Amino acid sequence: MTAVVMAKNSNWDPAVSKLISSLKEAESLSDAQEIEFLRSLLESKELNALVNVHSKVAKVGKDDRLAPLLSTSMQVLFEVLELLSTRCHLSPVCKEAFHLFQNPHFQSLLCAHDAIAQKDFYPHLPEIPMEMDEDEETIKIVQLVKSNEPLAGAQSAEPIVGATIKTDEETGKIVIARIMHGGAADRSGLIHVGDEVIEVNGINVEGKTPGDVLSILQNSEGTITFKLVPSDGKMGQRESKVRVRAHFDYNPENDPYIPCKEAGLAFERGDILHIVSQDDAYWWQARKESERTARAGLIPSRALQERRIIHERTQKEANNQDAKSSCASICTTPPGSPILNSSSSTSSCRGPKIKKIMYDLAENDDFDREMIATYEEVAKLYPRPGIYRPIVLIGAPGVGRNELKRRLSARDPEKFRSPVPYTTRPIRHGEVPGREYIFVSRDKMEADIANAKFIEYGEYKGHLYGTSAESVKSIINAGCVCILSPHYQAIKALRTQQLKPFIIHIKPPEFDILKETRTQSRAKSTFDENNSREFTDEEFQDMIKSAERIDFLYGHFFDEEIINGELATALDKLVNSVQRAESEPLWVPVSWVQ
Repeated sequence: MTAVVMAKNSNWDPAVSKLISSLKEAESLSDAQEIEFLRSLLESKELNALVNVHSKVAKVGKDDRLAPLLSTSMQVLFEVLELLSTRCHLSPVCKEAFHLFQNPHFQSLLCAHDAIAQKDFYPHLPEIPMEMDEDEETIKIVQLVKSNEPLAGAQSAEPIVGATIKTDEETGKIVIARIMHGGAADRSGLIHVGDEVIEVNGINVEGKTPGDVLSILQNSEGTITFKLVPSDGKMGQRESKVRVRAHFDYNPENDPYIPCKEAGLAFERGDILHIVSQDDAYWWQARKESERTARAGLIPSRALQERRIIHERTQKEANNQDAKSSCASICTTPPGSPILNSSSSTSSCRGPKIKKIMYDLAENDDFDREMIATYEEVAKLYPRPGIYRPIVLIGAPGVGRNELKRRLSARDPEKFRSPVPYTTRPIRHGEVPGREYIFVSRDKMEADIANAKFIEYGEYKGHLYGTSAESVKSIINAGCVCILSPHYQAIKALRTQQLKPFIIHIKPPEFDILKETRTQSRAKSTFDENNSREFTDEEFQDMIKSAERIDFLYGHFFDEEIINGELATALDKLVNSVQRAESEPLWVPVSWVQ
């Protein structure tokens, strides 16, 4: 029996064997049931296998033969994938490598490699407190080189060390409020949120304000010495891996509420931001994805930005309500009064003009205004050879989407295809069923709509129109590029994980160019059912206003914008955009790649 136990123990890690031996000494001091549980845990094959793996992994780096060459293999993999994505059509070997490198098991292997190379497997244990008198405080002295980074207080800001300070509401002491990722304080690893500032360059800051401390720092040169009382919790800052697409413009210089304008990060709608910290409920830390080595800056959190937008809308609605009340009082003036006979004032109360717009019953701008656009979490979608994302052309009526679609399809009819729309209206002279439209009965189309067979649909002049999901799917499965030009409100139905569309906003140029180019090409008005006349100036103005409205409601969903002035130039830009969608890794909603 003893021999069996010895043989069994020989496979155990020495540390585990020592723990098992120590259990015998504790049998008289602890509950027997607990001792037995610990013994069975320590003797289990699973635990010993894990300890064995950990011991071998810990030797990596000590043995030159096993030392890793780099610890960022996943980053290298992504760079290789981007390079291969543009060359998959050149070689079968490139295509095979491209698919291999996207394999989850292969990527998990590289993640494990990086974790071992970075020694990220060690447990993070709390520091062992030093023995000291009960009334004695631990003091740490930190020296940083003054740089062009912000340290801000409640009153002013000065580029110093990459942190923010504040007055603690309970104690009245100056404490570190925030550490900016990538800044000098963060890189030092010695300053933590909550640390109390005792002295700066030998000057006691007790009773001083953040503004006073900033003045001291502002007048300092070279090395800055901080004397700090460590905070109770010194959890290290770990960078988040979250990427978001900004759905609004932001300039910290115009934000009266930001704690430190110099610490703010300015960005524009459409920028990809790396959110490195969301610890603060109101102010996130982020850097632009294109500036990976830059210090992080402050941006409003999603919750804060949503509150701002809701407040702005409430104010606008109140103002609009006041304006409507004023207009109503004017419009109820008795007939024959001078104000109603004045040509200069009748336009202010003119009723809505009827336009040729499909989906008039499906329009719901109130719903669109309820969509609060702040940030959208994104990830890179890598192209897959032979499987193309649908190209969706959105734009104001008359801007030329259908003409661009027609010309793009004419360049390669076998590659670029558009689904034939369905309609319930009667067939007209010269039309061929299945060419311009697929003609069906209203009962049939309503039944298919109820069964979710249409990805988008609407009603115009009493007739239904729509695009079937099956027709789009068949084009994609055939290895072709599906080109769609639906009504702009169809974005809500098309922008899904299943379709993964590449959405392009076709915009009109400014009025003079719009009028000049359409006149030169003798373009016929799309507002005239017979297409027998040219556009009017009023229709051009309506086209521009409609484009602005589309951009306001849905601009954050667009992957690309193309101004359709000269048709040939716009077509070239469209071709380039389609090629990007086919060959480049692009940012999409994170749910599309999960």
